[in-house]
Amino acid sequence: MVRALLLLALGGADPTGHAPTGHAPCRPLYTRVFGTPPGPGDPPRQRLRRKEQLLVVARQVASQCRLLQSSSGRPASPQIPQLPNEPISLQDAPGGLFQLPPGDPFPDRVTVAWLSVFTLAFALVCDPQENLSLAEITLRRLAPRLLLSLRLLGPGADVLLRPETADVLLDRLLPHGQMLFLNERFLQAVDREMGVKASR
Repeated sequence: MVRALLLLALGGADPTGHAPTGHAPCRPLYTRVFGTPPGPGDPPRQRLRRKEQLLVVARQVASQCRLLQSSSGRPASPQIPQLPNEPISLQDAPGGLFQLPPGDPFPDRVTVAWLSVFTLAFALVCDPQENLSLAEITLRRLAPRLLLSLRLLGPGADVLLRPETADVLLDRLLPHGQMLFLNERFLQAVDREMGVKASR
């Protein structure tokens, strides 16, 4: 089962020099949590704990992306570009997998599948027994559709428009955090229904 999906702005080199690591901090732009069991404490405390957990994942994903970018010699831009209005192919987009041990930040071990697109990254937080090949395929099929469903307010902005469209899309393609074996006919039907033209 997928526990959470994140879309984050990676944060490139910090031109002000204020960031201690030399990088502007990553910023979660959209998150969706699935099947979160009720934990101890009051609801505001639980929401804060969940936010902290997702922020730990976001930082780890940003670190993985920076490591890959530095090894390929491509510096990260600190600004988010305007998202394209036309379909884009993410077949060759860089991505990977890593594990987080129990207690860091979730009570038990999780696996994170991530995909880097421009100066953004997508991540699925999965149970350790989840099919990782399916997780990577699911992420590559979700990402272009989410890119076209979500809209940034403008170049460099971190305000998303139409997050409810992404919620509906995830309800169809990742219901209750369950990954599906998505065939092309089903995807095309969902694309028509949602008005999304995603590149395959």
